[in-house]
Amino acid sequence: MTAPVRYGSRYGAATLPPTPGCPVCERSLPSARARYCSRRCKQRAYRLRHGALAGGAPGVRANALQPRQRRPAQTVYECPVCEERYRGERRCPDCNRFCRALGLGGACPHCDQPILVAELLGGEGVL
Repeated sequence: MTAPVRYGSRYGAATLPPTPGCPVCERSLPSARARYCSRRCKQRAYRLRHGALAGGAPGVRANALQPRQRRPAQTVYECPVCEERYRGERRCPDCNRFCRALGLGGACPHCDQPILVAELLGGEGVL
């Protein structure tokens, strides 16, 4: 019997892009499809994204671990019909219409009404 013939990749190893490192520990990844080098790094990245760990970790690339979208609870919305402001609610419960996003904000410490961060800083900013 003869040994089976094995051919290399038809694209060649030189044309493959370099694999980026793990966004948590910056080690090399085990495969081209992997996002993290281990389950430990995957869990740590999840906890960093969701704020479960206090403080920053050394060597962490912050931009790779940030959430891709803003959280709705931090966004202030305004109904186009009744002009009522809501924090984290995208639909007006009275008018049953979608509200427009004004920007990042929270509850006023004095009156508990939704207020924009830009209003607190003195500017009048709308997305």
